[in-house]
Formats: sequence, structure tokens, C-alpha cells
Amino acid sequence: MTDTPTTLHDSLKSATMLEIDGLHAWDFFLGDFLTLECMDGRERKTWRFSLEQIHAAAFDDAAQSWVINDGASDHRLKCLDAFTPSNDVDELEEETPV
Repeated sequence: MTDTPTTLHDSLKSATMLEIDGLHAWDFFLGDFLTLECMDGRERKTWRFSLEQIHAAAFDDAAQSWVINDGASDHRLKCLDAFTPSNDVDELEEETPV
């Protein structure tokens, strides 16, 4: 993250991948709640945060992560941009002489 969003909610809107407590969330959804799922070995873990908890999250500049509390404990949440491959292979083939 180069530019720190002002709120976790804003950061979540543009994130394509999340990391929570060092685990990469393979599935997440932001609506009335933020729900996350990931695998820790063979164990499936899920989290659910309310909009109130999302808005109360604080950014830790040193760790470049958000600290969010689920009512029982603090969690570290990183909003990431996943690499998305493009279809440039077709364009590359068109540009390369045969």
C-alpha cells in the first residue's frame, strides 16, 4: 500500500485479495457485513465483521495493516491487489512476425 486510505471500508472497496492474521482469504464479501473465509491447513476459518467494527478499525502504519476487533479479539487485516493476468498472448502473437 502506498497511499493509506482514510478508512478500512474505503480500502476494502478496492481490494481484490485480503490477508487476515497472516492467512490469505480466498473468499470475501463486503455488504452489510464483511465476511471472510480461508484455509489454515485443513481447517476452514471464517470471520464476520459488522460495518460498525469496520468503521472502528485503526490503521497500523508500521505493520501496514488494519487492526479490527470482532468483539472478542484483535485481528490484523491487509487489503491487497491481486495480480490479474491479461490476454496479451493474443496481442503478442499478432505483433510477432512469423
